[in-house]
Amino acid sequence: MHFEDQPQDAEYRTHVRAWLEANAPRKTRPDETWGLHLPEDDRVAAAREWQRRKFDAGFGAIAFPRKYGGAGGRAYESAIFQQEEANFSVPVAFYNISLGVCIPSLLALARPEHKERHVRAALEGTEVWCQLYSEPAAGSDLAGILTRAERDADAGDFIINGQKVWTTHARHASWALLVARTDASKPKHEGLTVFIIDMKVPGITVRPIRQASGEADFNEVFLTDVRVPAANVIGEVDGGWKIIVASLVHERVSIGGALPRDLHRMTLEMAGDRANTDARIRERVADQYLMSQGLWLMSARALTAVSKGQAPGPESICAKIIAGRFLQDFAYFGMDLRGSEGVLAGRELDEAAMTSQRMWFGSLAVRIAGGTDEIVRNTIAERVLGLPPEVRIDKGIPFKDLAR
Repeated sequence: MHFEDQPQDAEYRTHVRAWLEANAPRKTRPDETWGLHLPEDDRVAAAREWQRRKFDAGFGAIAFPRKYGGAGGRAYESAIFQQEEANFSVPVAFYNISLGVCIPSLLALARPEHKERHVRAALEGTEVWCQLYSEPAAGSDLAGILTRAERDADAGDFIINGQKVWTTHARHASWALLVARTDASKPKHEGLTVFIIDMKVPGITVRPIRQASGEADFNEVFLTDVRVPAANVIGEVDGGWKIIVASLVHERVSIGGALPRDLHRMTLEMAGDRANTDARIRERVADQYLMSQGLWLMSARALTAVSKGQAPGPESICAKIIAGRFLQDFAYFGMDLRGSEGVLAGRELDEAAMTSQRMWFGSLAVRIAGGTDEIVRNTIAERVLGLPPEVRIDKGIPFKDLAR
C-alpha cells in the first residue's frame, strides 16, 4: 500500500497545487464551508463558473475520455485534484450527482448518441443532472418503486406517472436519470427500466423540501403523463436493476470520500484545554482521531489500487458507513462543547458555529443517502463477506401481488 505519491504523481500534485493557488483562496480552517452567507442562486452561479474554469484548465473532467471533452487522465490524478481542492474555499459539491453518478452511468451503459449529446455539456458545467430514484415508499428498498412507465401503443413512447422524493438539485437540473416500473407482473427487482428525462418537458413539477437547517437542496418531483421517447431508455426495457446497482456504487463511493480533511484536528482545537482535564472529552477526541485514521488508511488502500489501474476493493463501501458516523459524531461533539451556546443560531455566534450547526442538521443524511447504514451492512455481509443472504419473503412474487 502506498502512503506517498510516486514521482510522476508528485509532479502532477505540484502542478495542481500551483493552479489552485493562482485561482482560489485557501481555507482558513479544515471544516470551513464555502458560500454559507450567499443566496442559493448565487451559489449555483458560482458553482457553474468554477466547474467551467476547471474544465477549461483541464481539471474539470480529468479521468473522462478525451472524445467527450475529458482530459483522458488517470483516476489517480483525479483523486489528487480532489485532495488538493479540498484545501481551498471553492464550490465543490454541486456537480457530485452529475459527474459522480449520472455521467459515469451514461458512459458505461448509454447509447453512443446519448454520450455525444450529454457528456460534454455536463463536464463543462452547462447542464446539471439529478437522480429520480427514491420515492416515498421506496427509499433504501429501491426495488419497491411505484412510478409507472406505460408504452403508448400508437407513438411508441412511454408515458410516466409517479412521485420521486429527496432529489438533490432537481430545481436546477436540465436532465435526470429516472427509474420506473414497466412490468408489474415481474418480481420487484425485475420489470424496472431507467430513462433519460428532460426536466423541462410538460408534466414535471418540482417542489423544494425545506430542511430544519433552512436549506432546500432536496426536492420532491411529481410526474403527470410525462412523455419520454423510447430512444431515451438506458440499457434494456425491464433490465434497469443492474443500472441502478451500478449508479448506487458510484454514489456510495462519492459519499465515503466526501468528508473535509483533518476534522479530527478541528475536534482537538474545539476541545482545547478540556482535552487535558476531562477524561470524557479526551476519550471522544481519541475516538474521532481513530476514525479519521481508519478512513485515511482505507483511502490509501483504494488509491493504491487506482494508481495500479485496478478497481478499488470493498474498502470504499465500508468507508461510506464510517464516514457517515464520523461526520455525525464530529457535529454532535462540536455542539456539545458549546454548552448552552449550542441552542443559539450559528449566525449569532461565528462562522465556526454556523459550520457545526450545518453539519449537525445535515450529518444524518449522510447515513441515509445511497442506502441506510443497515442496507449497506447487509450488502457488505452478503457480497463482501459471503454470508447467507437475508430472508426475503417477496422473492419471485410478481410485484402487483405484493401487499402494500
